[in-house]
Amino acid sequence: MTPMPKSLYRMLGDHFVWLAATTSLWLGCNRPTTAPPSPKAIPSVTIRKSNLSRISADIRAMQSEGAIGRNNTFFTEAEDCGIDFTYLNGATGKALMVESTGGGCAWLDYDRDGWPDLYLGQGGDPTALVEEARPIDRLYRNLGNGSFQNVTVWTGIEEHGYGQGVSASDYDNDGFEDLFVTNVGFNVLFHNQGDGSFQAVELTVPAAGRLWSTSTAWGDIDRDGDLDLYVARYCDYDPYHPKPCFRPNGAPGTCHPKEVEPYPDEFYLNNGDGTFRPVAQERGLFGPGNRALGVVIADFDNDDWPDIFVANDTTMNFLFINRKDGFFDEQAQFLGCAVNVNGSPQANMGIAVGDYDGNGFLDLYVTHFHAEWNTLYQNLGPNGFHDVTAQALLTTPTMDKLGFGTVMADFDLNGFQELIVANGHIDDVTDKGIEYEMKAQLFAYNGKTWDDTGSNAGPFFDRKTIGRAIATADYDLDGDLDVAYVSQNSKTTLLRNDSPRRGHWLKLRFVCKTSNRFGIGTRVTLHCGSSKWMQELAGGTSYCCSHEPVLVFGLGDLSGPCRLEIRWPSGKTSSMDDIQVDQPMTLFEQ
Repeated sequence: MTPMPKSLYRMLGDHFVWLAATTSLWLGCNRPTTAPPSPKAIPSVTIRKSNLSRISADIRAMQSEGAIGRNNTFFTEAEDCGIDFTYLNGATGKALMVESTGGGCAWLDYDRDGWPDLYLGQGGDPTALVEEARPIDRLYRNLGNGSFQNVTVWTGIEEHGYGQGVSASDYDNDGFEDLFVTNVGFNVLFHNQGDGSFQAVELTVPAAGRLWSTSTAWGDIDRDGDLDLYVARYCDYDPYHPKPCFRPNGAPGTCHPKEVEPYPDEFYLNNGDGTFRPVAQERGLFGPGNRALGVVIADFDNDDWPDIFVANDTTMNFLFINRKDGFFDEQAQFLGCAVNVNGSPQANMGIAVGDYDGNGFLDLYVTHFHAEWNTLYQNLGPNGFHDVTAQALLTTPTMDKLGFGTVMADFDLNGFQELIVANGHIDDVTDKGIEYEMKAQLFAYNGKTWDDTGSNAGPFFDRKTIGRAIATADYDLDGDLDVAYVSQNSKTTLLRNDSPRRGHWLKLRFVCKTSNRFGIGTRVTLHCGSSKWMQELAGGTSYCCSHEPVLVFGLGDLSGPCRLEIRWPSGKTSSMDDIQVDQPMTLFEQ
């Protein structure tokens, strides 16, 4: 059956170009497998309203009832799983800037069969005269048995851009996740047709410069029920006519960011009718000299409205505080997360978000360049952010690394957060004794400081690659988070979480009626015994990727029953009592 054509867009740097699609690009019926099963039946959940209480500012509850346990996170490389993909940066010795940043991915359940699927962006030759000369992105369908199938051609996706990042979301609230792909040049929005296929408008229109977009974040900044989009941009750079830059020995070298002109980010407001409009300048979402690589949309000041944090390379970060009227004030300097403890801007790249210290405010971990340190900003609420990297014992372990993607999550479910970091240089400077390929890192919070636990986390952490994106999903549905790890010029790795003595857990996903469909921006406080945890389903995070839209709580030895307090993206609140642990749950907004 031919699906009804839908109006779609192509995002060309500054603007969405609207076209009514006259021909449906669908190949779903030609898939050599059975049609996607209908969504699994989900038991009804009774939710009653109450006020969402703030959680306390210390971690004493984490030290009670046996919740503390030694970290034992362990990842197994899922070999022969069917994901045979290598991101090619196209380097030929010219040291083009764009070769250093690509390698994005996104988890999404595109066919709604309950199993997370994986989209991987591709690069190729950044100077190809014809886009079709580049290899295409790929979409891998999760078959539910530990293996994946390349279904790209059957889904109608044919994306030849020089890829940087990917994000998944349901921008039109039809229950199917869509895809947004950032490139050096034109960005693309793929609409999920709901029949196993995607549709995009292929349109060639002259653009003002060849814009270089990186990470993106979806979030409902005006709380009107649909998702808006922040697009991070790096600089105005044309790989066909690049600025020549050189190393001290005269060989071509990657330009320093300050040798090229920055280009303002863009924010696209969802009009609610399938169209968007760029509003960054009019809404206050801009700042001086930005070269954005990472972005996250989340509520950092606990006023129930989403704010936006942007990681800028070699310039000050932005923290746009939501004024609740559709406009923002940039307050990163005032709130203490623009620069490091020495007052210096850093080469900011990827972003991890979580409430690691249990004080009820979302903290930030930002990855940086070699010979800098990745910075941990502790969020002290009204007292702003503090660079506590040294006190947390996180300075020295990252000084000889160059970090990109990063995620803060409780992988072994012991009640404490871990940090996973993708590392890899942007230049081959091994002649200076600096590694090009680098090991990934894993740090575990012990209640006071962070321990480097990568050496015990599996053989992958002994392997060196040029790491870029890290995205999480529970792809095997066993209750803990697994990892897609994208590297340049080597095979993408699927890390299955096989942590042995893991704790009790609760996995939450959301279906919203008033808010955006998948509940991006939902905040949950979980009470179990005398302990409590807070998480928010943030938009963006990490680097050039997006995660499965779920919240996974680790409870350590606590076996429940537990209580949930939910603040939905619309601002509504609700609660649930007598929640049993060790189960996935779908919560419905009433």
